[in-house]
Amino acid sequence: MTETRDSKPILQLVGVRKTFNDLAAVEKIDLDIMEGEFFTIVGPSGSGKTTLLRMLAGMEAPSEGNITLHGARINDLPPNRRPTCLVFQSLALFPHMSVGQNIEFPLKMRGVDAAVRKARALELMAIVRLPASYYGKNVMKCSGGERQRVALARALAYDPEVLFFDEPLSAIDYKLKKVLEKELKDLHRETGKTFIYITHSLEEAMVMSDRIGVMRAGRLVQVGTPEEIYTAPADRFVGEFVGEVNVIELKRAGAAWAGVDVPGTFAAAPPADTPDATSTFVVIRPEYMRFLKDGEQADNALEGVVYNEYSLGSRIQYQVRVGDKVMLVELSRANALDAAANRNVRLGWDVRDAISVKG
Repeated sequence: MTETRDSKPILQLVGVRKTFNDLAAVEKIDLDIMEGEFFTIVGPSGSGKTTLLRMLAGMEAPSEGNITLHGARINDLPPNRRPTCLVFQSLALFPHMSVGQNIEFPLKMRGVDAAVRKARALELMAIVRLPASYYGKNVMKCSGGERQRVALARALAYDPEVLFFDEPLSAIDYKLKKVLEKELKDLHRETGKTFIYITHSLEEAMVMSDRIGVMRAGRLVQVGTPEEIYTAPADRFVGEFVGEVNVIELKRAGAAWAGVDVPGTFAAAPPADTPDATSTFVVIRPEYMRFLKDGEQADNALEGVVYNEYSLGSRIQYQVRVGDKVMLVELSRANALDAAANRNVRLGWDVRDAISVKG
């Protein structure tokens, strides 16, 4: 979604809370989801993301707070009366029906003429890249990726304003998942509909989303663009959740900072909202770390020993032991360490390439 001054919320949550007995699964969430955006809710198992989705889809009612659609309160509005559709992780296709019959099902329930239903089903099959020859094929004879496309086409047949996705790619192999991620993003752009997507995979979220909401223990701990989430995590949890990172705990030592879990003193800015902090955590992504040559300087430097390396395609990741701590360094193949080089190294980073966060 390209946000403009005319962008407006389609869904709004104000103080939304959901409890089961004495357990708060979702805790006081305020959120605006913009019309036409691809919004992904991501978090570890038990973070509350599925409960939040079920409330948005009408399968659960909030214990407190309000959910509005186009400004109208929908807390108690059942799913079949909302202009929304949910694509389940299990897909929930009808195994005894053909591809075409599955896609046409919502239209048949509305009493749409058979010829019109078929024309619409074929149109939707083209949109989700299913061959027209699959129209009469039993859905259970389709591959996993093909069934994903059938479920998407059926969801679009409802002509919803909002599509919800509950981890639809979790059971797909890696190569096909990468294809479907791109196709989902293309589909979002082509249809212009609002997509709300649930996943535990930050990689999926980063590839597809306009904005991401990171959940932990029932709360949204950060909402932002993929770039904001990656480059400016709100705290240590988000920083570590968003890919592999180096995290160093520091305590103030006069004008500098002393390492708690690594030896040495360092230049590091405290979190912006706590300028008088006496301790902080510094997050440095592996691609911002570098090996220092003789005489080369960096704002911060450590001595360590390279003990392992991994090929990541166009990049090489090095694991470096610094005392009892393992640090990660990623370099392009063009800048890779010589295989015969000394494994005792100095690694460094600059203050501008680090992020200070709260624990």
